[in-house]
Amino acid sequence: MSNTMKRISAQELKALLANGSGAAILDVRTPVEFGALHIPGSYNVPLDLLPEHAHDVTRNLARQIVLVCQSGNRATQAQQCLVDIDIEGASVLVGGIAAYEKAGGEVVRGSRRWAMDRQVRMAAGALVLAGFLAGKIINPKLGYLPAAVGAGLVFSAATNSCAMAGALSRMPWNRVRPVAGSNPLADTPNAGQLLAGNTK
Repeated sequence: MSNTMKRISAQELKALLANGSGAAILDVRTPVEFGALHIPGSYNVPLDLLPEHAHDVTRNLARQIVLVCQSGNRATQAQQCLVDIDIEGASVLVGGIAAYEKAGGEVVRGSRRWAMDRQVRMAAGALVLAGFLAGKIINPKLGYLPAAVGAGLVFSAATNSCAMAGALSRMPWNRVRPVAGSNPLADTPNAGQLLAGNTK
């Protein structure tokens, strides 16, 4: 197994898509984030669903895969998830869709929603402020809450993970109501469809 984690810059991805290379863009953000902003032709498989469906996704896409999230962190986690089950070759978009849009890449916009990293900053800041005020007004012991949040952020940076983002992704405002009996991978084309499309 290779220890080299592949990366691709926004400019490289733009050139790759412009050349019609057939790269598959796999967006691992929440459905709400994806609906608000995504790269045309990309497929949305949220990070929390990827471990269960990794083999189905990679088999169906059957070509070069570029993993995308908001800033690159969740895409890196997704890449490690694939490597852990011996699926290699997927690249991470450096800087995420934010960098791609800034570089002039084509994107599709939907309803405006907060990106997950912005939600995490808001939640962490609110907890720190609430803990500080509660420690001053209600009980000094509540002042330990900001320290706990700080420790969580340090752990998040050290392990390149984010439990708070995982919790927030399960909140109702980050969920798209599924259609009864729907399959989250139903819109992912199979290899035969891709090969047929590439020959047109």
